[in-house]
Amino acid sequence: MRHIHIVGIGTGNPEHLTVQAINALNATNVILIPSKGAAKTELADVRRDICQRYVTNKTTRFVDYDVPSRGIADRSYVQSVDNWHEEISATYERLFLEHLAEDESAAFLVWGDPGLYDSTLRIIERVTARGKVPLDYSIIPGITSIQALTASHRIPLNLVGKPVQITTGRRLAESFPGIAETAVVMLDGEQAFSKIVDPDAYIYWGAYLGTKDEVIIAGRLADVSERILATRAQARAEHGWIMDIYLLRKGQDFDDRA
Repeated sequence: MRHIHIVGIGTGNPEHLTVQAINALNATNVILIPSKGAAKTELADVRRDICQRYVTNKTTRFVDYDVPSRGIADRSYVQSVDNWHEEISATYERLFLEHLAEDESAAFLVWGDPGLYDSTLRIIERVTARGKVPLDYSIIPGITSIQALTASHRIPLNLVGKPVQITTGRRLAESFPGIAETAVVMLDGEQAFSKIVDPDAYIYWGAYLGTKDEVIIAGRLADVSERILATRAQARAEHGWIMDIYLLRKGQDFDDRA
């Protein structure tokens, strides 16, 4: 039976790889490198750099593949993602049939951690559900962008004894401020923080975390919001892509509500 390793590789720093991840990459027959167009070749280059550093198995084969684009015209967000995942699962199925013998293994290098806002696992489950390619899979956890963000800003993720919400930009206005004093926001293409009006809110923002291009900004949201917007726009124009994340916070470790 084919075996698929879903390997978390952290946020771009090759030193984020765990020993478990390195061992898994060296135990696999094929490493699959996704291509997402010319604007994101840097992401593929990071994966290749990781392999060059750590993969010492001379028999390991490398296969590049194209990732289908997600269309959103005339579709809801959920429907567009569902259709996109179905297209990617068909691509995976073809890759496994073409490049893996029945007793071989392959590895996907997943940005951050496979269990946090990544859909590789869901897509692999679609492949197994169709039953055309019998396979098993394992997950190797990686350093998340949340860990990289709090480390770069030298802050704890949570306030003492208080919850943390992890959400997306699309959902931010529904929950902050209110449900939790700390909200970590991922996948925010609309810069939802700029629509939050709260004089007591603080933001800790970062982009390209763990890489040589890392940039971070922190401060009272009302004071640094415009600066983050300008910095983000400039960085995206320079690189052609951006991966960013931020933490919004109200309150402190010990107050009258504790």
